[in-house]
Amino acid sequence: MKQRLKLTAACLSGLLAAGSLPVSAAPGAAEVETILATGFEDGDVSMFSKRGEDDTSVIGITEKDVYAGEKCMEVSERTESWNGPSVSLKALGCQPGVQYLCSAMVKAEWYNTVCLSMQYTDSDGEQHYANLAKATSQGEWVKIPETKFSFSEDMKDVQIYFEGSGSDKVKLYVDDFALTTAPVYQIEQDIPGLKEVYADYFKIGCAVTSGELAPKSTKELILKHFNSVTLGNELKPENMLDQKATLAYLEETGDNTKPIVRLTGDARSILNFCRDNNIAVRGHVLVWHSQTPGWFFKEDYKLSGDWVDKATMSKRMEAYIKGVFEVLKEEYPTVNFYAWDVVNEAWTDGGTPREGGTYDENRDSSGWVKVWGDNSFIEEAFTYARKYAPSGCKLYYNDYNEYIDGKTQAMIKMATDLKAKNLIDGIGCQSHLNVTNYDSEEPYPQAVFYAKALKEFAKLGLDIQITELDATVSASKVSKPFELQAKYYSDIMDAIVECKDSISAVVFWGTTDDQSWRSEKFPLLFNEDYTAKPAFYSIIDGISYTTTASTATTSKTTETTTSSSSQTTVDTPVPQLSKIRGDADGDFVVTLQDAVQLAKALAGIEGSELTAQGAINCNLDGKEGLSEGDLKLLLQYLAGILDKL
Repeated sequence: MKQRLKLTAACLSGLLAAGSLPVSAAPGAAEVETILATGFEDGDVSMFSKRGEDDTSVIGITEKDVYAGEKCMEVSERTESWNGPSVSLKALGCQPGVQYLCSAMVKAEWYNTVCLSMQYTDSDGEQHYANLAKATSQGEWVKIPETKFSFSEDMKDVQIYFEGSGSDKVKLYVDDFALTTAPVYQIEQDIPGLKEVYADYFKIGCAVTSGELAPKSTKELILKHFNSVTLGNELKPENMLDQKATLAYLEETGDNTKPIVRLTGDARSILNFCRDNNIAVRGHVLVWHSQTPGWFFKEDYKLSGDWVDKATMSKRMEAYIKGVFEVLKEEYPTVNFYAWDVVNEAWTDGGTPREGGTYDENRDSSGWVKVWGDNSFIEEAFTYARKYAPSGCKLYYNDYNEYIDGKTQAMIKMATDLKAKNLIDGIGCQSHLNVTNYDSEEPYPQAVFYAKALKEFAKLGLDIQITELDATVSASKVSKPFELQAKYYSDIMDAIVECKDSISAVVFWGTTDDQSWRSEKFPLLFNEDYTAKPAFYSIIDGISYTTTASTATTSKTTETTTSSSSQTTVDTPVPQLSKIRGDADGDFVVTLQDAVQLAKALAGIEGSELTAQGAINCNLDGKEGLSEGDLKLLLQYLAGILDKL
């Protein structure tokens, strides 16, 4: 999101000496609280423990080759890659719904990827694991950067821990461990809600995971802007299939064709939110090569087993699809599951089926193709989905790179055949796009080619949904990156609006940039602090819409209010305020000039006062008012000492 400059020591000291007169700023982030910060200089590692009885780790202190000071944590006698030091969040007093930041310096004895990970137990007693951040060490100290995470009320026994993803028996070292609360930001209530702007066009949705949904501000962002939610991972086969219960059923009945389906606590936390707030849900996904465990395709439901035959797998597919819809009907009868991705990503860019194999062995291969020999499983999947889906739920084929001609034509032929048999309702265009392609200022795909694909799909007479929209930008390598992103988003939405009669929903894949699966390239409409980016304003610019008085903005070129209600018709927002952390001068990038301007403002130099938004952008330490601490953080970022502000 920023341009970085290496600063000389003289430049740093000169700017830091510029003065420290505070400048008043609008209320920003809540003050950050330190939960645990230690360099282990006191020799105390009591807050850390090994990960259960099977973990052979010995956690202690060493004074050899430490990162800073005289001591650090040493983890020796590990016999498995998952062995390592763990800390209980409950023991530290951490609370659900709060976002936290964790960082550390780590080292491996020799080449190894050291992971900061999370473990928790869901409401059904199932354990889950997730890598939060990682760094590769070849015997030297490397940094686990500040990593944001949170957990929900349904997540129990939550722990964060360090592990080595490579070979076992490698000693791990940890120093300068820090766990703090993350800054808490409020959403912008005085901007239009996207769902209101596009109310006359199509649903506007977002994807969200259970951890991402935990903070109150994320819930408020969704409630303001979106009227559709897609569960990011929680309804995928690897989370819906219960191997333990399936094996128990097999042992009890001898039936090798009925996998057991269940909802996890993570899924329930999102579905409860949607149910309680009357938000429609887009189901994702039933049949997919990825995130589908290999054991599902094997004899006796064991990864080491032989592949089952087509007849057996067909029965398993039907039982699985039936089970998914049954468990949701039973537990969430009032939730509107208005759409469902039946099959996902079955075609290559060249328009051919994937290679056969298990996801566990090769993430590009397909267990479905391995059993069927081709993509004929697609028709069976839609046949079963049509049979068991709830009334009113439309069925979609979903894919990425849908604008590449080979895949476009394969999707059109497939959809034409399925439509003739009344098995499909629509095409899902994922739309993972790129504002900058290999760091050039040329987008991929160009909006004209994206528009061409949409028009070809529209000719099918089927519904279209934009299911996973995001657009990355290499912010540090091109000029005016967020202006480029805003222009590209505007062009893409123009293409979508042009086909509005064929499109029923546009879903963004995530909520804020920092939570995106493509976070390193800032692909979404909202910053980490929930402020709207230029891209947000670019896609509502020029659209007339009706909004409630409580959310209407005042910065409009035209505004007419009816006397009989509190609704307002609004045209053409005039936003264009940079809300990028560290951007003092409002030019949408962070450079040395911002540090100079902040230093002058702190020194009280006449004519150097910051705008109200500039002061908010530069409030970096979470404390009220601006101070030398904010300037120091900005300089450390520009010098490359900090990875992000």
